Amino acid sequence: MSLAQQLSHETLDKIVRRFALREIGDPFIALTSLMAPQPVGACRLFAPPPESAADGAERVRKVVYIGITVPPIGLDSHMFFAFTPPESAVPHFTLDSVLAGPSFAFHLDLIPRVDLGANLAYMNEVFMPLTASFEQAKQIAGLMPASLSPRQYALMSPWMLAYRATEEAYAQCAPHIEAYLRHWFSLVENGIRAPIAMTPAQLAERDRANRRAIFSYEVDPVWSQIERLLGRAMNLRLIEVLRNPQVES
Repeated sequence: MSLAQQLSHETLDKIVRRFALREIGDPFIALTSLMAPQPVGACRLFAPPPESAADGAERVRKVVYIGITVPPIGLDSHMFFAFTPPESAVPHFTLDSVLAGPSFAFHLDLIPRVDLGANLAYMNEVFMPLTASFEQAKQIAGLMPASLSPRQYALMSPWMLAYRATEEAYAQCAPHIEAYLRHWFSLVENGIRAPIAMTPAQLAERDRANRRAIFSYEVDPVWSQIERLLGRAMNLRLIEVLRNPQVES
């Protein structure tokens, strides 16, 4: 197991256990490619039991994991998003963990659900506690900033850690992944105290627009790269699952 897979799966497993999520499918989608006779990966889908939504106890709406491993081209990629309900102001959690050839790459973030520039109290509560870990992680020797466009940065949070890394440097990021995760657990379980001048319907609409931008060919060139491996039809299906605020059956 590569370090990219290890850190991704360990983090994913903690979320699944914490919120008693159930896996849908085995896997939800098997990913195939013309480059290999066997499946090259999987899209895994996790959701809370149906009774959580019925009794108002739903905290995490769904988790979508996409793993692609193609040894002939040196690719071992593991990405997941843990989505809170669309009407919630609690941020989504994401970790992208990749080994490409000899180098690693990752991004780690809590995706804001409101405009940070107009919601200082929200920013102070949700993101300021990440600052110490954010600043410490940036000092790790062997990290190099990822090649992201200004649009990609604008769609995420200013506390996003997005870097290429040596194996030694990426191993040192494990405590920072844990720090982001622990803080997210607290937000999910305790809710957001900061006043927010948005209705649940407005939060859901913003979430819909934000996801359409994040998971798009126009903004993120990685989708064109994945299409070359999986084909356009499969690519579009994965994007649809990531954009969909509801749990697929």
